[in-house]
Parts: sequence; C-alpha cells; structure tokens
Amino acid sequence: MGKKLVLGASPRETRFSYKAVKALIRLEHDVVAVGKKEGDIRGVDIQTGMPPVEDVDDIILYLGPSAQAEYYDYILGLKPRRVIFNPGTHNQELIDLCSENGIDPVVDCALIMLNSGDY
Repeated sequence: MGKKLVLGASPRETRFSYKAVKALIRLEHDVVAVGKKEGDIRGVDIQTGMPPVEDVDDIILYLGPSAQAEYYDYILGLKPRRVIFNPGTHNQELIDLCSENGIDPVVDCALIMLNSGDY
C-alpha cells in the first residue's frame, strides 16, 4: 500500500487535517503531510509547497475549492489511486479532472472512514 498524502495539513490540534494525520499514524499508514505552514504532527513533518512524493496511494484533501486550483497539476502529477474530498472540499472541476486521469474521486469524510474501518 502506498503513501497517504494529507493536503492542507495543519499543526493545530483542533483541525480535522491534524486529526486525520493522527488517525493515519495510529493505523500505521505511511503518511505525508503538506500544508501552508511548517509544523509537526506526532513526528510527521508538515512540508510546504509541492514536494515530490513517490508512490502516493491516496490524497486526502483539506483545502477549500478556492485554494485547490494551484494544486491541480501537483495532484494529477502524483498519480494517486484516489483523491478523498472531505466535507467542504467538494469541487466538481477537480473531481472531473481526477476521473479523466484515471484517479478515483471519493466524496466522503476521511476521519469517519478511518474510524469506522471503511478506509
């Protein structure tokens, strides 16, 4: 199983992206966190920009639609198996781009998926 990239990761414990990284670590997934600000989530460094990452299985989105466009090429270029659109991140344009590029767009809540065993 490849890496799980959380896009929109935050070092703030109250943010859902923080909780998702924490859950992925607990479930022993290989996690990459990418956000606007550097920081740390339980030993996982939050990288900024668009770092090259090999073997990405899932991208878990925590960026609102207005912040996603600059990442389209990055997301598609990583060639993930799927992109999970969490509540508040639904963007039909990116969903269509994923589908056209053989990437499975999943509109769901990653935290619920992780905590219910549906991930």
